[in-house]
Amino acid sequence: MEKTFRPNPNSFKNTFCVFKEQNLKSIENLKLQFQSKSGSCYYYTTIGMYRLSNHWGRLANSKWRLEPMEPETDSKTKVGFAAWTEFYPDNALEELYYLEADYLKNTVNYQHKNNPNYDHKALLRTSFETTKRIKQIRNLQNLTSWAKYFEYDDLTVLRQQIIEELIFTNKTLEEIKREIQVA
Repeated sequence: MEKTFRPNPNSFKNTFCVFKEQNLKSIENLKLQFQSKSGSCYYYTTIGMYRLSNHWGRLANSKWRLEPMEPETDSKTKVGFAAWTEFYPDNALEELYYLEADYLKNTVNYQHKNNPNYDHKALLRTSFETTKRIKQIRNLQNLTSWAKYFEYDDLTVLRQQIIEELIFTNKTLEEIKREIQVA
């Protein structure tokens, strides 16, 4: 009889993780090992965890995000997988996070400094500072009212210039805008 793999329940506390969306069939032959009060289902393997849930993001004391499949599925309930090595420590005090902008998809997300793709160019910030910058960037991406105070030929280029400064410097949004207006 095969022994069931079960991680220590405390190993998930105060963690950051990006799960990759999987097809529902990926958990077909797996044994449900835990179901949360909110209905999320957990399937553990020796290499990682599958989570079936209709909610992602902040979970109790952890930050777990789902990276959707391409093309995105319509279902609200999704299966995500993450290897055990992709769970990183989280706390409110340390500068653990950096930002990534995807200009083609018009999105911004935060990543953990332990992510093997981190190139050490984007500045690291605390959770609070990261959240503040994400809100500023999303406003720049989705609104146009702020742009009426600038002379520009291409709004896309102006947006990207400001967003890059928000990601790669400690300048405030006001400082960045002031510098661009003077230039």
